[in-house]
Order: sequence, then structure tokens, then C-alpha cells
Amino acid sequence: MIDDSKPIFLQIAELIENDIVDGHLAEETQVPSTNEFAAFHRINPATAAKGVNLLVDEGILYKRRGIGMFVATGARQAVVARRREEFFQQYVQPLRLEARKLGIDNDQLAEMITRDGELAAENEGAVTR
Repeated sequence: MIDDSKPIFLQIAELIENDIVDGHLAEETQVPSTNEFAAFHRINPATAAKGVNLLVDEGILYKRRGIGMFVATGARQAVVARRREEFFQQYVQPLRLEARKLGIDNDQLAEMITRDGELAAENEGAVTR
């Protein structure tokens, strides 16, 4: 939900993007109105509109005059591609930089990531048993 970690309008845009990525908002479907967002999250409608309009500016949403906002064709692919690049820049590059500082080569780093995945799978299996 809404928190103080970043501007509210960005959080509204992220909530919509999350619903698109998760498949809750399919392409060419209508998104809730800014008034619905405002009422649900108890925020100013102008703030909700700013988040929605950010996605319009990025081509993720588009407006049908008199009807409302809709998810654009290709929106999911665009959001996923942008988020993958952000993930690469925010997590992978710093990870590799720190690994280099510690003398960890690419093969060792890949082995560590694989080992972590195996441990996670084991833990998930233990929880479901």
C-alpha cells in the first residue's frame, strides 16, 4: 500500500504497473479512475491523476475520451523490459562490482547464485511438506 518511502504519485504508477505485470490488468482493459484510486487510498485525486498521467506519458496507458484510461497494447512487455534494465543497474552491476572487490570471478558468482536458488527450492519444499 501507500507509504512514505517515495512520492505517492510514483507509488500509484507502480501499483498500476504491478497489476499489469501480474496480469490483473490485461492489455486494452480499463484501469480504475483517478477518483477511485483517490478514494481507495485516501489521497488527493490530483495526486492519483499525476501517477496515471505518468504512465500515459510513458505509453503504458492511453485515454479514451469520455470513457477512461486503458492499458496500451504492449504495455506489459514495455514495463517488464524497463524493470529488467532497472534490476540490472540497481542489483546486478553493484553485485558484480562487490564480487570483483572480493576476488570473486564470474564462475564463482554464478555458482553462489545457483547455490542460493537450490537452497531456496529446498526451503520452499520443506514449507509445503
